[in-house]
Amino acid sequence: MNRRGWFNLLLLLGIIGIGAGLGLWKYGTIQASAEASARQPEPMESVMVAAAKDIEHRQTTTSIGTVLALRSVMLKNELAGTVREVQLTPGQIVEAGTLLVALDVSVEGADLKAQEAQAALAKTVLNRRQNLNQELATTQEEVDRARADLDIAQAQIARTKAIIAKKTIRAPFLAHVGIADVHPGQYLNEGTLLTTLQGVSDAVHVDFTVAQQVASGLRDGEMVEVFAAGEATATRATIVALDARIDPTTRNAMVRARVDGTSHRLTPGTSVRVRVPVGPLRKAVAVPISALRKGPGGDQVFVIAPDQEQKMRAHVRSVESGAMVGDEIVIHTGLSVDEMVAASGSFKLRDGVLVAVIGEQGKENRLSPFPGSR
Repeated sequence: MNRRGWFNLLLLLGIIGIGAGLGLWKYGTIQASAEASARQPEPMESVMVAAAKDIEHRQTTTSIGTVLALRSVMLKNELAGTVREVQLTPGQIVEAGTLLVALDVSVEGADLKAQEAQAALAKTVLNRRQNLNQELATTQEEVDRARADLDIAQAQIARTKAIIAKKTIRAPFLAHVGIADVHPGQYLNEGTLLTTLQGVSDAVHVDFTVAQQVASGLRDGEMVEVFAAGEATATRATIVALDARIDPTTRNAMVRARVDGTSHRLTPGTSVRVRVPVGPLRKAVAVPISALRKGPGGDQVFVIAPDQEQKMRAHVRSVESGAMVGDEIVIHTGLSVDEMVAASGSFKLRDGVLVAVIGEQGKENRLSPFPGSR
């Protein structure tokens, strides 16, 4: 082997030695790092937990309803005539019997005076005939005819008074007056719309429609929840009537509920949301809404349970969630009663991570169920 061959061999051996040395150094570094990692404590996340509660829950559906006054009328005149007096002030609250519109009754007034005079004469004639009959100076037939004349005169008086009353339009009940466009001297045809009257009371009705399957499970006296526009707080309402007929086009049924003590919040004619119970009560559990996470596979929670070494760890659990009730959410499947879930801090957890429990959320709080549940 010449000098050049020896040189190449020595160079190769040197490179191999350097590589082996680097490998040994890297292996030692990895081993040291592994030993250092083994000596470090396992990462731990702090969470607040909550226990799954046993409840009986009823599913709900939402409908759009309309608020109605207990009494509401479109005020119209029954008889034609000229307006003599108007006391319609839009927005005013009027007592029952308050004069609103008076039509001209001058002709009827004159007829009434003539009829009253005729009745007075008929009464005088009847008295005279009765006296003569006692003296046998007249026949019973003439007495009966005189009594009939008096009855006819009194009936005409009653008819004229009824016409005057119909031309004097009064409030039928305590009501809130709507917009009106009636003026003295205006001639009104029969049936002219004068204004609308909305009854004033401490209660209102709410009418809404539900599917026929939902209507079949509702009963008078059941509770529903009414939400006014812009309000998150529900108002309780009691079902007072269910329509006996299903709409053949929509297959929906009309339902009427009564809300007591909130007439100042629910104005007649406004639209509201109505939450209606559906079906029977179901067994379920409830957890704080903060415990529910949305994952690629659907809803999930982190269940906190001890491992073989009695260390608390988080485990991902897929669940079937339901409706929200207050600050909690109903879980139909996937959880058992009294299982602990991460309520606060669940966003930073991963499956199998070690956790430190810093407290139990809502330990003394109880769920406020939907009306009809316990």
